[in-house]
Amino acid sequence: MSERPMRVPGPDHPIAVEPNRTRIVVALGGRVIADTRAALVLREADYPAVQYIPRQDVDMSALERSAHRTYCPFKGDCAYYSIAVDGQRAENAVWSYETPHAAVAAIKDHLAFYPDRVEMTETTELR
Repeated sequence: MSERPMRVPGPDHPIAVEPNRTRIVVALGGRVIADTRAALVLREADYPAVQYIPRQDVDMSALERSAHRTYCPFKGDCAYYSIAVDGQRAENAVWSYETPHAAVAAIKDHLAFYPDRVEMTETTELR
């Protein structure tokens, strides 16, 4: 069995993690799943920015761990969750790097949501 490659962000593939100073609300079918003023925004290479929300600001009772898994050589092993609320379901709509590589250690204990599978709003309401 071969080991998975691990890569470090650099000029050819930059990654930056910084606090988001706005409020992020995530909902499914009108039910709020997450509400935070403590999100981290991860900017990676040419990909769209991703909001990582602290677990304590997520209604974890609405999430079901999925069997789906992926691996990113820059961030590590990725676990997925589906959302099931009020008769609605969003498969693999949430992901988390539970033991991220050192370069992105700040996203540990945070969750990210696919914006095309949930309703995500960001307001300029400052912390």
